[in-house]
This record gives sequence, C-alpha cells and structure tokens, in this order.
Amino acid sequence: MKLNKLISRNAKPKLVLLIDPDKYNPELIKLSVKYPVAFFLVGGSELKKDNLTEVIKSIKKISKKPVIIFPGDEKQISKDADGLLLLSLISGRNAEYLIGKHVKAASIIKQTGIATMSTGYILINGEKISTTQKITKTKAINSRATKLITDTAIAGELLGLQAIYLEAGSGARITVNSKNIKAVKKLTNLPLIVGGGIDSLAKAKKVADSGANYVVIGNALEKNISLLSEIAKAF
Repeated sequence: MKLNKLISRNAKPKLVLLIDPDKYNPELIKLSVKYPVAFFLVGGSELKKDNLTEVIKSIKKISKKPVIIFPGDEKQISKDADGLLLLSLISGRNAEYLIGKHVKAASIIKQTGIATMSTGYILINGEKISTTQKITKTKAINSRATKLITDTAIAGELLGLQAIYLEAGSGARITVNSKNIKAVKKLTNLPLIVGGGIDSLAKAKKVADSGANYVVIGNALEKNISLLSEIAKAF
C-alpha cells in the first residue's frame, strides 16, 4: 500500500481511530464498521503488553480498513500492518526521538518491506503532561506560540517529511486550537493529522473545519465506545 494515496493533503476531513494495544477493545472495531473511519492507527508511547501484531491481526479480521502503526519506539513494528508512520518528534530536541529510534528500527523496517510515511510529530501543550512528554523527556510547545509551531512544521517539510501530526496529547484537556491548525495548513503543503483531547462532536467538528485532513480519536473511545456514533456525525 502506498501511504501517500491513503494520506493526502487534499483529502476532505476524515475520521481516524487510534488504538492502544494495551487497552484494545474489539467491540470498538466492530462498532466502527458502521461509521466512516478512514483507517486505524495502532501503537502507544509505552506498551506493557507484547501484543501489537496480535491486535493488528484482530482488527483486520473485523474490518477491511487499513491498519497503520503509530510507533512509540523501535520495537513497534509488524509486517502484518498496512503501513507505518515514521514519527520524528520535531517539537523536541531529544536526538533519540529525532533520529536515534529510527536508526534502531531501520533494518527491521527494511526487511519487513512495510510502507512508511515520514511524519513530523509536534507536541502542543494540551494543559496536561502527556505520556509522550514523560517518555521522551521533551516539552510541548505552548499553544500560543503559533509562529514557533508553524516554523517547526515548515522545517519538517523542508527536511523532506511527508506529513505533519499536531498532537495535544492523550486525554488532553484542550485540543490543538483552530489558529494553529489553520496556520500550519496554510503555510505547509503536507497532509495534516490532528489529535489529542477530542472527546465530543463539537471538538471534532472544530478541528475538521479548521483544516485538519485527519482527525484522530483515541482516549475518549477507550472510556466510552458509544461516543463514536456522535463524533462520526462530523464526517
């Protein structure tokens, strides 16, 4: 699968579900078949269970939608997935998450032949310290620092990255705001993925209307899968 066909800058806003293997609920996948889910992201910042491949296989038995790995580290790779977002934490300055983890995973990715999309991952303050911040020992960019956010995204584009992911963090109290989404969308020519703190139809609609091509819902559905029927109305 060519990920640049699945994930496009010109795509109208689409719904994406983020599945944490540690909290996997097959009932959510069964329910998702009824709604316009573009694809699944599978992975997490810190996985306690060694069940990534098992979860991917389970999802693919239930749904025909693509399953893309959203890796928290170099161990989260599986040939059973349809692709992998090769995340570079460009909002931080920890070299391990800018290139170090990639070096450790490179030969394995090459051997599996899995399709990859290099993705600039930008953490934005969601008024809650995220697990990603703790694990990577990096700080999120202040949500009011729009120029820094856009400059970071532009730098990622100039470096040859293929997508930008704006992340407020799992369970964030606030989502990435409209101003930042609109600015990144305007000043870059890359697919824009936005996640973190999206737990209602209103929030999902606001993120989509601001210019996100892909709106990622994760933590909210771990708590209440029935919320999917409401959020899906935004798409």
